[in-house]
Amino acid sequence: MLKEITARHFDLTPEIRERAEEEMDRLTRYFDNIVSAELVLDTERHIRVAELKVNVYNNTITGTGETDDMYNSISIAVDKVKSQLKKYKGKLKNRRPEAIAETKEDLTRPSTDVDDVEV
Repeated sequence: MLKEITARHFDLTPEIRERAEEEMDRLTRYFDNIVSAELVLDTERHIRVAELKVNVYNNTITGTGETDDMYNSISIAVDKVKSQLKKYKGKLKNRRPEAIAETKEDLTRPSTDVDDVEV
């Protein structure tokens, strides 16, 4: 997974970077096929904002956390993305049996080759 962390209006400390990377690494527990994750950390007066965008196959999932502490904002954003990843994974699992059933039906139908058909 490609990880990118951007800090706006403040200097990113190694502690915040390490915590953010740990939180983003935990997302793979909920969905394996994460292509990339982009975390934007912003400071607006006394509000700390963390916006996390996760790219999965054919979809982008976003979560935002706003508190007075950057660590809490990161945790809130990651929690929102976790719940959306669980939901997305569930949708993929629900879609998959239908596709499998359709391919099984196609396999059980008798094949009609052009050579076998009499006119």
